[in-house]
Amino acid sequence: MILLARTKLDTAYDSAYLKDQFTNVLKLPAEVIPKTMERIEAFQKDDFRLLDNDRALFDWASKQTYLALGNMMTAAAQIGIDSCPIEGFNMEKMNQLLEEEGLLEDGHLGISVTVAFGYRAKEIYPKTRRAFDDVVKWV
Repeated sequence: MILLARTKLDTAYDSAYLKDQFTNVLKLPAEVIPKTMERIEAFQKDDFRLLDNDRALFDWASKQTYLALGNMMTAAAQIGIDSCPIEGFNMEKMNQLLEEEGLLEDGHLGISVTVAFGYRAKEIYPKTRRAFDDVVKWV
């Protein structure tokens, strides 16, 4: 499975895509939309500095797809299906393939991550983890 994220064309605070989402999908009252757009602008410009370069906003959008990825992988595990997130692939070739198929919507979407689902052919070594107290610090 290939998870796609929206690019700056759709995720920037002043994009036509966001305006359409607020107006036609969420059906926000017209008087609410300008304040919502202002808050998104402040978030993107000041809070997270996502408009400093094109990559920052796409990376943020990609992180949002990882929420769905985690849920898919957990749900698969609960029904006995193995999964593996994959970022190790040739991005240029994969983008070219998806673009040729018209799946990137002329630059409005980009590849975030891929994930494979299936059943293992053989048992793997038992998993090991660092001690809980080595990775979690309570403050």
